[in-house]
Amino acid sequence: MRPELARANRRLLGRLLLLSLAMFGLGFALIPLYDVICDLTGLNRGEVQALARNTQVDASRTVTVELVASVPDTVPLRLIAPNGPVRAHPGELVQIEYEVENLAGRPVVGQAVPSYGPAAAAEYFKKIECFCFREQRFAPGERRRLPVLFVLDRTIPRDLTVVTLSYTLFERPAPG
Repeated sequence: MRPELARANRRLLGRLLLLSLAMFGLGFALIPLYDVICDLTGLNRGEVQALARNTQVDASRTVTVELVASVPDTVPLRLIAPNGPVRAHPGELVQIEYEVENLAGRPVVGQAVPSYGPAAAAEYFKKIECFCFREQRFAPGERRRLPVLFVLDRTIPRDLTVVTLSYTLFERPAPG
């Protein structure tokens, strides 16, 4: 009886080892398989990937984007919006640049917070790149241009012909 039990244990151990190797291999195969499934279904892709495939610009209408910048009086930074409004077609990729200057004789960390007018416009305003995504560090006296890359969604209502994009730049405490 004991030799049969040992033989059964070896078979079971062999099967478990084979199953473990198969699961290990499947784990590696899932990564490219996941990418293929996402490509086929369009699932789990970000704004940039969706934008790269978007070739439909609605040239039949134009939305005016007014650009505003503000900084509280206690913050030693100057934020300057681009001159004049920007005219954009829904679906069109637009790049603008704000300018920031550190007026202090010390390093300053700033964080921009966007707001939209009217408030309903926020859901149609798709920012691809923005200096507001992360805090910005400025050396004493530094002056820098900061890009904003955006698209107005093609589903923006036709009666929304003017949108205001406003940034308020706040000072963040320096780490450490």
